[in-house]
Amino acid sequence: MALRSYLFQGNGRLEQCLVSHAAHVKPGDVGAHVRDIQIALQFIDGLMISEAEKQAQRYGPTTAAAVLAYKRKRKIINTSYQKSEDNIVGKMTMAALDKDMLDRQTTPRPYQRAPCEHCGRLHIPVRDSRLAADSLTIDLARVLQQHPMAARRQS
Repeated sequence: MALRSYLFQGNGRLEQCLVSHAAHVKPGDVGAHVRDIQIALQFIDGLMISEAEKQAQRYGPTTAAAVLAYKRKRKIINTSYQKSEDNIVGKMTMAALDKDMLDRQTTPRPYQRAPCEHCGRLHIPVRDSRLAADSLTIDLARVLQQHPMAARRQS
């Protein structure tokens, strides 16, 4: 089974976590896969992770606490060998994180090639949902001044 959410899709390290006990993500791990887990925990449940851990992409104490809180809320326990939740991201946790992210991501609507009713130009939407809103900067005032409707409003 492959990871399907935009956040985790194609991340080989997390794909391995989904199928192999040896590839579990645990305290002390470092890398982009840890960063993606941190992003998901914050996005899904608003869990707090220290800035130092996020910057270092390190699975430290606050990441471990966030994983434990996530698992407790959902009662993610492998009853074949556990009696309570732990702070390790294994197969079940990775599957749950991926499903939660997939459920929350927005699917772009298929765009229609129709000209703008105001200016007659084709406006093509951004189709990459992985882009965060804060990563796009738009000089809205300049754009609005150049739009043909702005000239009509001023006259």
